[in-house]
Amino acid sequence: MSQKLLFILNDPPYGTERSYNGLRLARALIKQENVELKMFLFGDASGCAIPGQKTPDGYYNIERMLRSVTQKGAEVGVCGACLDARGLADGPLVDGAARSNLDALTEWSLWADKVFVF
Repeated sequence: MSQKLLFILNDPPYGTERSYNGLRLARALIKQENVELKMFLFGDASGCAIPGQKTPDGYYNIERMLRSVTQKGAEVGVCGACLDARGLADGPLVDGAARSNLDALTEWSLWADKVFVF
């Protein structure tokens, strides 16, 4: 039986370390056997799914971290209303991330055995 985990990120990709730390934990957990993981990006965390992020050498890159989670099979939903509010409605998202909504998050919350909020 698999462990079903839901991560909800709220903070921007840079400026605080909450999304960074959430992604660090998600990356560690998804490597474990029998783990299913979904992630929902709310508010300023919707910026984590924007491709083409450029960071100085030696600094973490949220886009790469998010992509590493999706490549292991995690589903990533990005709040559509949050994208719209930030003028990001028509922009592309990182591979494996998709525009989503509160109804999907509700389903994911009921699906999950554990919910992590960062």
